[in-house]
Amino acid sequence: MKYLLLINTAAPDSTEQQPAGGPTMEEFMAYDKAISDSGVKLDGNALDISNATTVHVRVNGERVVTDGPFAETREIVGGYYLIDVPDLDVALDWAARCPGARYGTVQVRTVWEPAQP
Repeated sequence: MKYLLLINTAAPDSTEQQPAGGPTMEEFMAYDKAISDSGVKLDGNALDISNATTVHVRVNGERVVTDGPFAETREIVGGYYLIDVPDLDVALDWAARCPGARYGTVQVRTVWEPAQP
């Protein structure tokens, strides 16, 4: 099954408390090597957390574009991994190993795949 690991971090202007320092590049490089070497990684990237554009389409069809992520959020998505593993338990194990889980959260989402005819 495919799972998306969404790595959430405190928004730059958030008052959310995080452990001192945050994850290092070395921690993420070691994690990336481990998940890649295991053969479960299908894709993954860090995201630029300093900018975003949010699009809403109103009931009347009007498109509203706002610079930045939702203002009400305390966490923003800082990166992701797309993995293919046997089940949710294995996906949760990989999420727990991610350095982002110690300094923020890692949300595990099942990737919906339509049934094959």
